[in-house]
Amino acid sequence: MTAVKIDGRLIASKVRDEVNVRVQALSKQGVVPGLAVVLAGDDPASQVYVRNKERMAGRVGINAQTIRLPETLEPSQLRETIHRLNADEAVDGILVQLPLPGHIDAALATSILNEIDPAKDVDGLHPLNLGRLLAGEPGFVACTPSGCMRLLKESDVICRGRRAVVIGRSTIVGKPMAHLLLAADATVTICHSRTQDLADRVREADIIIAAVGRPEFIKRDWVKPGAAVIDVGINRTADGKLVGDVAYDEVAEVAGAITPVPGGVGPMTIAYLLDNVTRAAARRANR
Repeated sequence: MTAVKIDGRLIASKVRDEVNVRVQALSKQGVVPGLAVVLAGDDPASQVYVRNKERMAGRVGINAQTIRLPETLEPSQLRETIHRLNADEAVDGILVQLPLPGHIDAALATSILNEIDPAKDVDGLHPLNLGRLLAGEPGFVACTPSGCMRLLKESDVICRGRRAVVIGRSTIVGKPMAHLLLAADATVTICHSRTQDLADRVREADIIIAAVGRPEFIKRDWVKPGAAVIDVGINRTADGKLVGDVAYDEVAEVAGAITPVPGGVGPMTIAYLLDNVTRAAARRANR
């Protein structure tokens, strides 16, 4: 068996086309969707990600701006920036690019990010939006899990009644991913670094979402023949090669469908960021 390669770039292009149609409809109402990206520091990977977001936003007609803050910023500077963007009616979505500079620890970063207006939280990470997801109510959903669900749908992977394993329990991917799969009637297990007999748990799955952050961690003998494998990981090896959390070549020999790295989940994350911004702008138009 050779797995079907799930082309994230192609599917992301379809999502962007859908977004562009909505942007054009909004423009007829005099509303131009606006995205503000806050970039603190000089992290090279963050610089690349932000440029990609700006470029893709421009392609679909979203007005994207980047607010650059110094590596040595005070937490108060970030708070003030967020409060200003919250009050700016031309800004529909606010995204703070992570990671933040090292002197801002995780707890402080979370408290600051929670000051983003939930109605502009296009990352879907505010506690209010996470709570809405848990309750099955409308709200913004984290972009990567939304993209993963679309990849499954476009690949005709049936979730209802299937066993899904999510490897990783982050708020950005693992937890919202599990709730989206539950909402699609899958039976979901969340695994993590403390899970006993991890390979055995993964081997039971019809759908595998790998978001563990360890290069080529998932091996061929972990995967049930015919399983759908969505690789969220993005890791750079010592020789500079970009790889996922799944050993792609060997797992592709047994899986039914699999995403590559790069070209799988990554393009979908940006596409669903743009989708969330457009939804936020539609709410503004309705107001």
